[in-house]
Amino acid sequence: MNQPSRRKPWMTFLLLAGMLAMVPGMTPQAADAQSTTELRLATVAPEGSPWMRVFRAWDNELRERTGGQLGLRFYAGGSQGQEQDYIDKMGSGQLDGAAVTSTGLGQIVKPVLVLSAPGAIETYEQLDRVRRRMNSRFETQFNRSGYQLLGWGDVGKSRLFSKHRIAQPSDLRSRRPWVPSTDEVFTEVLNVVGANPRRLGITEVYPSLQTGMIDTVPGSAIAAVSLQWYTKLSFYSEQSTGVLIGATILKKSKFDSLSAEHQTALMETSQRAHRLLQRAIRREDDRSLRVLDRRLTAVDTAAHEAEWRQVAETARNNLAGRVYPRALLQAVMRAAGN
Repeated sequence: MNQPSRRKPWMTFLLLAGMLAMVPGMTPQAADAQSTTELRLATVAPEGSPWMRVFRAWDNELRERTGGQLGLRFYAGGSQGQEQDYIDKMGSGQLDGAAVTSTGLGQIVKPVLVLSAPGAIETYEQLDRVRRRMNSRFETQFNRSGYQLLGWGDVGKSRLFSKHRIAQPSDLRSRRPWVPSTDEVFTEVLNVVGANPRRLGITEVYPSLQTGMIDTVPGSAIAAVSLQWYTKLSFYSEQSTGVLIGATILKKSKFDSLSAEHQTALMETSQRAHRLLQRAIRREDDRSLRVLDRRLTAVDTAAHEAEWRQVAETARNNLAGRVYPRALLQAVMRAAGN
């Protein structure tokens, strides 16, 4: 079988992405189904979201690149459970990989939560610098834990969304804030403030907003829109407090079982996909914020900036030595320029 031309891979990738944006869910037909290896990956990202449009395009390019011999089968929308479930299923062989947020990543390599340390990384520019300078360190840590890091992802700028106005940290004490089931970072912020977290999986957030079990959620504009949380909320913080991150990971044993040619194809298409995803998510997060601005009321927290910064500093220092090494925190903050 003749190999497709590689002279302009970006043109091919972007064309596929454009086609998928018009026809969500379109998947290529393998030339020989029996010879196709499909890597099974789970994500909470819903079908039709920017994440899944890029992931579908990535799958198409990978199949084209390998003549239909290697592809990606994504289980979207939390159909495989919560992020902890993904990790358990990767361990038992039911899944090969997953696209997870920092909470899921921290279940595998806890020190990676330093990238979410309160106040350590506040802008995309800082995040990009930290990733460039420290990527190899984190790749090594994931490899030692039995995983291949396929690519970093963004989840948008971090904000607080609530049914009630939250302008200063003490406002959280009378609220019912959600935290992911295994979260440690935002939980520490709430501990410093004196608020009580409600632990739930991501897919439980929407129904819990409906019933009133929770009334406040940390997240990004794109997440609030994609997961429909905003329909049950009234306010959002005008100022962002950082950048939410994620990554796509694969069991290293599965990666090692691939041929050298297929490993190269997987990593090269993954790198292009995650660069495209990074740009798409940052753009869509801005667009989602404009959607929210028409539906919700923005809360200006600038008058209480010093209080928020003090809470962030206390929380990240409390986490140092318990969640991530203090030396690693200092290295991240130096790389970020703080």
